[in-house]
Amino acid sequence: MNRNENTLRDASSVEMTAETELAPALYLLPCPLAEGDVSRSLPEYNLRVIRRLRYFVVENLRSARRFLKRCDRNIDIDACTFVELSEHTRAEEVEAMIEPLASGRHPIGVISEAGCPAVADPGADLVAVAQRRGLKVVPLVGPSSILLSLMASGFNGQSFAFRGYLPVDAGARTAMLRRMQHLIASERQTQIFIETPYRNKRLLDELARTLPPAMKLCVAVDITGPAEQIIIDTIAGWRRRNFDPGKIPAIYLLSD
Repeated sequence: MNRNENTLRDASSVEMTAETELAPALYLLPCPLAEGDVSRSLPEYNLRVIRRLRYFVVENLRSARRFLKRCDRNIDIDACTFVELSEHTRAEEVEAMIEPLASGRHPIGVISEAGCPAVADPGADLVAVAQRRGLKVVPLVGPSSILLSLMASGFNGQSFAFRGYLPVDAGARTAMLRRMQHLIASERQTQIFIETPYRNKRLLDELARTLPPAMKLCVAVDITGPAEQIIIDTIAGWRRRNFDPGKIPAIYLLSD
């Protein structure tokens, strides 16, 4: 085991060797943001944890099963138990999902669609249950589009806010954009948000049309993927560009 793997093990306070069982805990398992070799996005320690898990709470069953096979083709998917957790899951159902860990002492892995579980993700509800019941929660290292785009933007990383999806209603969306403009001007707080991929071009056109010309906009497309583009320009500059992010996951950042 190299020094980096030792650091990860110490940080999570979980002892694990090839000969021992995985310690009972709720393991938060980041997923790559794009298709490809998981070894480029995830530490080997994560893969060792994943190989020992048999209970999973996932946002999407199909993509979770595919992710596990990308981690290790030898994982017996049929021997694993999967429960889906979405934004529509009822509170009492979330409580029940923790029972293998709470009563059976079986470790559970949480898998989001992409990126880090429990960050802009319904997995946060399960983590809250585990924390309330005094169960161990182990966040593992992995890619976050929020942090990666912020790192690459050069915008203020001391104060920033992730807004998730902007409101669909035009009036509410305009109000949110005005609020973000105020926070940028008054506190230099970087504003970060996302959009459904098929609405990328529509949102970009709206931002270029309505925001102040001197404001800076970063558009980060397909982070860590083959079509990755991270472009920073003023709104005035974006008005002159003929750029279409396409129907690919993108994240948007605003700054002064």
